[in-house]
Amino acid sequence: MSEPSDGASRERDKPWIFRTYAGHSTAHDSNALYRKNLAKGQTGLSVAFDLPTQTGYDSDHALAKGEVGKVGVPISHLGDMRALFEHIPLGDMNTSMTINATAAWLLALYVALADEQGIARGTLQGTTQNDIIKEYLSRGTHVFPPAPSMRLTKDVILFTTREMPKWNPINVCSYHLQEAGATPIAMLDTVQASDAVEPGAFGEVVGRISFFVNAGLRFITELCKMRAFAELWDEITAERYGVNDPKQRLFRYGVQVNSLGLTEQQPENNVTRILIEMLAVTLSKNARARAVQLPAWNEALGLPRPWDQQWSLRMQQILAYETDLLEYGDIFDGSPAIAAKVEGLKREAKEELAHIAALGGAVAAVEQGYMKRQLVESNTRRIEAIERGEQPVVGVNRFVESEPSPLAGAADAIVTVSPQAEAEQIERLKVWRSARDQKAVAAALKELRAAARENRNIMPASIDCAKAGVTTGEWGFALRESFGEYRAPTGVGRAARNETVGLDDLRADVERVSRKLGRRLKFVLGKPGLDGHSNGAEQIAVRARDAGMDVVYEGIRLTPAEIVEAAREERAHVVGLSILSGSHVPLVKDVVARMKTAGLDGVPVVVGGIIPPEDAQALQQAGVAAVYTPKDFELNRIMADIVRIVDRTEA
Repeated sequence: MSEPSDGASRERDKPWIFRTYAGHSTAHDSNALYRKNLAKGQTGLSVAFDLPTQTGYDSDHALAKGEVGKVGVPISHLGDMRALFEHIPLGDMNTSMTINATAAWLLALYVALADEQGIARGTLQGTTQNDIIKEYLSRGTHVFPPAPSMRLTKDVILFTTREMPKWNPINVCSYHLQEAGATPIAMLDTVQASDAVEPGAFGEVVGRISFFVNAGLRFITELCKMRAFAELWDEITAERYGVNDPKQRLFRYGVQVNSLGLTEQQPENNVTRILIEMLAVTLSKNARARAVQLPAWNEALGLPRPWDQQWSLRMQQILAYETDLLEYGDIFDGSPAIAAKVEGLKREAKEELAHIAALGGAVAAVEQGYMKRQLVESNTRRIEAIERGEQPVVGVNRFVESEPSPLAGAADAIVTVSPQAEAEQIERLKVWRSARDQKAVAAALKELRAAARENRNIMPASIDCAKAGVTTGEWGFALRESFGEYRAPTGVGRAARNETVGLDDLRADVERVSRKLGRRLKFVLGKPGLDGHSNGAEQIAVRARDAGMDVVYEGIRLTPAEIVEAAREERAHVVGLSILSGSHVPLVKDVVARMKTAGLDGVPVVVGGIIPPEDAQALQQAGVAAVYTPKDFELNRIMADIVRIVDRTEA
């Protein structure tokens, strides 16, 4: 077919899948939201699960307190899965499930529901994220140690390749170029070493690997990153695994543009940021996303409303249907600037992959703390560049004068999850447990433990558990018995950096107050609950350490009791709490109450997170000394506040 004279194709390409990452409160409420979004032209689902579900706890577990339904939908058993997909035909749907440590279990529930509805497994389309490596590095919903976690991912890959050929069993969440190769190489090597794939069929396994990228605002770099990803994956799969079919070597990815780059200040500017980030992953045809989900403009403020999500969906639809983007080939082919940048990114990635291979591979690099240190140090440099004004952020460190926002200032500008949602979910869970066949549950769990112990594929036993009425927590604890639990390295070392700029006055203040205290100012920092987004806590810990404080930071998923005990044992002068899941009010109040009981009510508590003003006021009334939100990006000012708070307390 000849090309028209203007270079446009005669037929438009099909648009990518339009998704919205959604789910909160209850399965019933989330189902209603999904059906509304599908009616508005969304073409796929992207399910957000709450933190107890992601980490293998039932909604009534002690660690789930305050977390149920906050950052996603609670799914405790097959009944919840039925409610989540009521009136949504699974055979016609492309469903992405952002689930990792418990991916095998949520997929088992999905398959059990499809079996119940008489839908052939071979017709099911969708993705389980299932990229456990990045959970140890950034998102923090890991449960088991790396080796058994990789085994579970392998089991899902082998099961879906055999029984669900349209399903993507792993969606590698490649926030950095090193993960574009390191994580899937580790996973594919594990599958290959299992000898469970028939000769000649390994290309089918490779062809179902998909990726999930995070696109930022450096537009040209992001566009070139996608092209570099595509070329690297083609080369790796051909050279390392001998995959001959070009279709099986395609770099297939979905994208969530950078939610962490959204600002609380002048939040309406986030609309522009989201649009630019979307363009970076859609303009280049040869590296175009297969699915796109955009955050809402107000996600730095809290949970977005359906209208906010609709706005982001309409952005995708306008680009796909109103512009001529899909009528052309790749408009960047032949550009020397693009080609040079792509080659540079590929070169850097290959050097990093070689270094990770020398360490023993991706799992070893996680266990040794290398990858986590790299991410913490990279984020530290980014934060410092913003603080110094070297990296401009409009409305934050440049052009900060602003008119009041009629959008952000409107009543009910964000959704709040009703406190009753957790209580009602727990009550439904109790009813479910009492109504099931307990002998069938016991038998299914016994078989699950045997499959784990005997190194059999975990999926058949998990599906039987789902059908018997086993709960998420029961599945999780059965495997904890076999595999154990794991605390990932924090990436925060004890030694202060020497090259930090602009800390002289702050260090002098820390020294002065430490002399007054008679010992080094001790800062105990904790993340109560199940929130695994640790970037903020890590940067606070690094800056406090570099300022001269004695910092105790043991990582994520601590109970309030553990944090209070650490404060007592370490003789803390100040306790910091970081919570980004929306569960700040119950968790912080719990910590404060326990500190009072332990005789530590004289130790000030400071809190950071995505905290609405009315919640901040409630926390301060409960005794919190200071509350910080994403608008407080100047870490040195936060450190100075903490020093003053301790100084004032000890006066």
